[in-house]
Amino acid sequence: MFYDTRTGAHGLPRDPFKACVVPRPIGWITTVNEAGVVNLAPYSFFNAVGGEPPCVIFAPGGRKADGPPDGSKDSLANAERTGEFVCNVATWDLREQMNLTSAAAPAGVDEAEIAGLQMVPSELVKPPRVKASPIHLECKYLRTVDLPCETPDTRSAVVFGQVIGVHIDESVLTDGLVDMAKLKPIARLGYMDYCVVEEVFAIQRPEWPVKKRSDAAD
Repeated sequence: MFYDTRTGAHGLPRDPFKACVVPRPIGWITTVNEAGVVNLAPYSFFNAVGGEPPCVIFAPGGRKADGPPDGSKDSLANAERTGEFVCNVATWDLREQMNLTSAAAPAGVDEAEIAGLQMVPSELVKPPRVKASPIHLECKYLRTVDLPCETPDTRSAVVFGQVIGVHIDESVLTDGLVDMAKLKPIARLGYMDYCVVEEVFAIQRPEWPVKKRSDAAD
């Protein structure tokens, strides 16, 4: 099948786009507003985008361009206004709490409190960290890139941040390496589906020249 995304005429029960780009890591983003109120929201449009220095992105969408933010879109306004945010890794053990923080709560609501999560101070930034999460990335806001948005009077954007501090709980390390079998990060699939990383395989990067394969897939 083929469909033109500009028309949305895919003929399927639900738009399949998000099910085609999988799995997507979840950026569980902590920010604070000018009054110090904590906001915690998960974003499946999230990833690492640089290594030297380390940088990440998360992409909120659907927030009113004018007026106060609502629900999870507090993250965008808070990061822009305060210049800081924290990425907490969402794991299998925290899946229910992560899901609770995805609700479209009114602006100014502390989602961490609703989800029963204990927060702890960060080292270099003001937004706190989810204590139960085994990995946290403390970030300095770099810039926002606004994207096209088909919903009137809303804003879709990508937030860039530089990772200036990393916390790793030693319980997820094996021989000094982050052990995915211990970490069990979860990721977003399409629709209401998620997955958990439990099985890992390694493939060594080849050196050039690469020997051509003769058993190419059809």
